[in-house]
Amino acid sequence: MTVDPLQHKPRIAIYLDRIRPHHVTILEWFTSFSLHVLTGIAAVVAHYSLMWVLLQAGTQALIASSMGFTLGGITRYMLSFFTVFSPTASVPVTVIRFIVALAGQMTANVAILYIIVNAGMQVWTAQVITTISLTFANYIVYRLWVFK
Repeated sequence: MTVDPLQHKPRIAIYLDRIRPHHVTILEWFTSFSLHVLTGIAAVVAHYSLMWVLLQAGTQALIASSMGFTLGGITRYMLSFFTVFSPTASVPVTVIRFIVALAGQMTANVAILYIIVNAGMQVWTAQVITTISLTFANYIVYRLWVFK
């Protein structure tokens, strides 16, 4: 019979072991972040490709964009789950966290874009700055919470 070493630890120690980041090298963070950026590119390609096809078929722009966004989100989730991160949580748990994170991203995107545009910057330049800023924040949220 094998003895579970976790049974002899206080509950708080077990919890801390679960939430404390394991030793990860800078190279591993860089590799993971690079893959995160690539999955973002793939998600944008999926989003824009489906949107373009739907627009060509006569679909209303907001519906086409929403469907493209959904495909982009699914693409981002699947690639992140299976190639970028090593989640310890189940798919249902990470899906819920991912949806919450997306809602937060959308809110942050609107807020940052609003501030930068109202400061006088051109919309597309402001969007690029916002996207780059959120890329770093999203990576941290995905790594430490969504795909933990």
